[in-house]
Amino acid sequence: MYFTMFLSSVGFTIVITSLWPYLEKIDDSANATFLGWIVAAYSLGQMVASPIFGLWSNHRPRREPLVCSIMINLSANIYYAYAYLPSTNNKYHMLMSRVFVGFGAGNVAVVRSYVAGATSLKERTSAMANMSACQALGFILGPALQACLSFIGENGITVRVIDLELNMYTAPALLAAIFGLINMLLVLLVLKEYRVDDHGRHVPAINEADDERVGITDETEESIDQAAVLTSNILFFVVMFIFAVFETISTPLSMDMFAWTRREAVFFNGIIICCIGFESILVFLVVKVASQRFGDRPVLLTGLVIIFCGFFILLPWGNHYPKIQWADLKNNSFLSKMSEVTVASNSSLEPTGCPYGQTWCQYTPAIHLAQYITSDVLIGVGYPACNVMSYTLYSKILGPKPQGVYMGWLTVSGSGARTLGPVFVSQVYTILGPRWAFSFICGIVVGAILLLSCLYHRLIAFSVRHGSIVEG
Repeated sequence: MYFTMFLSSVGFTIVITSLWPYLEKIDDSANATFLGWIVAAYSLGQMVASPIFGLWSNHRPRREPLVCSIMINLSANIYYAYAYLPSTNNKYHMLMSRVFVGFGAGNVAVVRSYVAGATSLKERTSAMANMSACQALGFILGPALQACLSFIGENGITVRVIDLELNMYTAPALLAAIFGLINMLLVLLVLKEYRVDDHGRHVPAINEADDERVGITDETEESIDQAAVLTSNILFFVVMFIFAVFETISTPLSMDMFAWTRREAVFFNGIIICCIGFESILVFLVVKVASQRFGDRPVLLTGLVIIFCGFFILLPWGNHYPKIQWADLKNNSFLSKMSEVTVASNSSLEPTGCPYGQTWCQYTPAIHLAQYITSDVLIGVGYPACNVMSYTLYSKILGPKPQGVYMGWLTVSGSGARTLGPVFVSQVYTILGPRWAFSFICGIVVGAILLLSCLYHRLIAFSVRHGSIVEG
């Protein structure tokens, strides 16, 4: 299950930094707003699939939904690699491929429910942190592989037998498909079902001939604190929303503020995300110790405060303004002629800077590279802490019942956030600029901090609330 989460993470992040330049290359009609929909498409597919796979895993061996979801993911990555092939509407083919990749990624609900069911309450935080560390390793390796594959270039090579253009945009998706094939073989050949209760006592797993949940304590739905469940879902939604905003905006923001080319943006952001991944692994190690000493809730609260600081630092200030991309002005004959001369002298040159069509570029101060890097570091600390603590607390609140459906709903919350986040930021950023976008995010984080503070006493483990285990 750890390895499945690792490969799922690689499959997502391996293309994330190249989505925007690939979209620009295959369809001239696409803009930053449509990019938001493409990033959101992954999460929309995951949001639909998660409860389905979660319910399936509650009543059948988990191997079945896992193999099905991985097969969908593998096929969708191949579809993504061929999105350039149709003569029209390429951006919609790219959109649909990301929907199906996300649908296949609905298996994270199965993975989380398995880990929750295979660990005692005392082991849970450590196991969830390990799973998040594997996810972070995939988070590191994906952008790193994309950065390495960027040396293939935009043109790459053409494999005429299968009508494939193998370049810096299609190669990562094909590599993700290969990872999916490896993952499917491991699930079929290696995975064995195993369950324990909150005390660590073995519970018989569901066998293939019996749909009944054998050996599970017969607790009613009302015994679960639904207020705590709802609060946990809201907090997870916020955590995933703010990170979806961050990962969506990083490439367009860096191209606008630092006048990076498409290739530079893919390469440098790949390195930055890779470094954040390494940072996250260190955070997971610290989280395991900190949660044992201070508890899960204080770690979650601290992570939210750090995330707030990370986005607050990104607010523009000063008298330095971004370079304007004048090359897209069609009504200025002098600039058009100069652009033609420049392009003629160097056919590989592409316009860089903040597009003139984004009117805020003319009056909003530029974000400095130091601000960008500092924000990356802080978010790289706060996000992993909040991520692992939010669904660790959630699994403890649910107790010993099979958690497939509930984990499916948690994934729906995260997927909903990853759907709305990119759409929101692409709209607000394009129209109003970074000042409004990041101010709104800061407000959302403050709201999450207040919610956690108000419901702090309700976010306790099922067994602790019912008195079968004393909170340590």
